[in-house]
Amino acid sequence: MKLGSSLCTLNVGGRRFCFSAELMKHLPLSRLSRLYRCVSESELLELCDDYDRDRNEFFFDRHSEAFSFIMLYVQHGKLRFLPHMCELSFYNEMLYWGLESSDLQLCCQRRLDDRLSDCFVHFFPEEDVRGPEEPQSCWLERMRRTFEEPTSSLAAQILASVSVVFVVISMVMLCASTLPDWKSSDNLDQHRVIEAVCIGWFTAECIVRFLVSRDKCEFVRRPLNIIDLLAITPYYISVTMTTLTGENSQLQRAGVTLRVLRMMRIFWVIKLARHFLGLQTLGLTLRRCYREMVMLLVFICVAMAIFSALAQLLEHGLDLESGNQDYASIPAACWWVIISMTTVGYGDMYPVTVAGRVLGGLCVVSGIVLLALPITFIYHSFVQCYHELKVRSSRCSRSLSGDFIN
Repeated sequence: MKLGSSLCTLNVGGRRFCFSAELMKHLPLSRLSRLYRCVSESELLELCDDYDRDRNEFFFDRHSEAFSFIMLYVQHGKLRFLPHMCELSFYNEMLYWGLESSDLQLCCQRRLDDRLSDCFVHFFPEEDVRGPEEPQSCWLERMRRTFEEPTSSLAAQILASVSVVFVVISMVMLCASTLPDWKSSDNLDQHRVIEAVCIGWFTAECIVRFLVSRDKCEFVRRPLNIIDLLAITPYYISVTMTTLTGENSQLQRAGVTLRVLRMMRIFWVIKLARHFLGLQTLGLTLRRCYREMVMLLVFICVAMAIFSALAQLLEHGLDLESGNQDYASIPAACWWVIISMTTVGYGDMYPVTVAGRVLGGLCVVSGIVLLALPITFIYHSFVQCYHELKVRSSRCSRSLSGDFIN
């Protein structure tokens, strides 16, 4: 190797750049500094596209003008985008040579962030390329994709459709069971049969998904799987309690515990998030925007503390005998602040003094402003999450179409 020679030549996209070996050692470009430390030609070819031993020349099939701008950064310490070149392409060149977005000037960092947001560029983990698998593991993987990814195959889509039908039926039966005309014994027997069939389907589906999952601990920790467990378990608890206590026992007539357990089956509707992009977008948005949600809650709590204290003082505290009894305490005034800031206005309590009405107007206006501030961030995150999930869904759809054609 001639890396120890006085001069090294980098051929980037047809343009030659000459450096001393000592300078390459101290360049802030990680790829070139790693190039200096190579001790064999095989290691060199992992970092460059070709190498000429006689001329000590390294070939890189990259954008030459972008590399010229990067070398200006090496000389002057300031890195900006190349004019008339896409920001994303230049950023790709930066990553190749070992630079990060933090190396850009602040104005160019903002341009890159805006460009990434506008184009919804996100890097998804690609599936690992695996070698030939055993027939049993291949069968388990196919089963896992069928139950976990509704768009992975035609069978998965059919299975997801059947699951949605059972969810809709169970929701309809749960709502119908609360109607007064549904209390007859014949209707109750039909309801129990249909309910048992739906629960049996959900239980079998959950067990199969657990058995074919790759990581059992990760499966148990997933939010949707926890919701499935919360939706299925109350049925078996209520059946067990009915069997042990009897149909007409005192506990059954009281019915508080069993009614609570039955109403917990409303969690079944969240199972639809497995099959509908909108519900997945909502969940992903809430998970990513928890800081904005906490900020919104803090805004409301601070405003509620201020306005409820002032409302209690103006409506009741100044005249304890003839004051407005609806505002007798600050907790009672908090209810008025909430319905005023959210512009609901039930009309169950309202200020009667002039000062109280002025305060009410300020409360409504401030509520509109405070609620609108974090909404912009949440909206943009929702759009971004929707496009991310749509890209993933389209990938799975293209894969499904290819499998169907084949």
